[in-house]
Amino acid sequence: MMTFQTALTAQHRIQTYTDDPATELSEMAIRLTRFSELGIPMQGQEVLDDIATDMAERAGFLYAMVNAFGKEQTFVGLHNPPREAGYPIVGRTMSRSHGYCPEVIQRKRGLPLPDVGASPRFQSNPVVDAIGIQSYFGSPIIDEATGLALLTVCIIDPEPRTLSDAARFQTIVRESTRTAADVLKIPTRPAS
Repeated sequence: MMTFQTALTAQHRIQTYTDDPATELSEMAIRLTRFSELGIPMQGQEVLDDIATDMAERAGFLYAMVNAFGKEQTFVGLHNPPREAGYPIVGRTMSRSHGYCPEVIQRKRGLPLPDVGASPRFQSNPVVDAIGIQSYFGSPIIDEATGLALLTVCIIDPEPRTLSDAARFQTIVRESTRTAADVLKIPTRPAS
């Protein structure tokens, strides 16, 4: 199981999510350089918000994100439920160690969690407590030049899903991953 450690950099205190903070922080620096080279700003982008909304609507989920993984997680694409629906509203940033996307970044492959509560490894997470997430489906965008997962694309919801629906949801996420990579002009390699 991962431990959460804090590493100090020259200017920032960054929450790490692996047992190897030195490698993790080195990879973060490479990602930040690639974001700059590719012209990917670490802020919300309307076209990526549209991809997130399309993905959430196709899946019937409340939330969807295109997540750039830098000094923190930045949702460059974000879909929230309507404010009047009474569900928590997710902001554009989150700690690097929260949620399930850090696992996707590290694994460099998709992570389907139709019922978070069914997996002891994943049921204890600040996101579960903060907004009650019970289902997660995520996939990485892997940069061909560096071999690193630069971003993740995911859908999350407070309702658990059935195992029989998992393949359909993961397909929606993978299709949106390809669309986001194309929009951002990221030369990609397939996830492992």
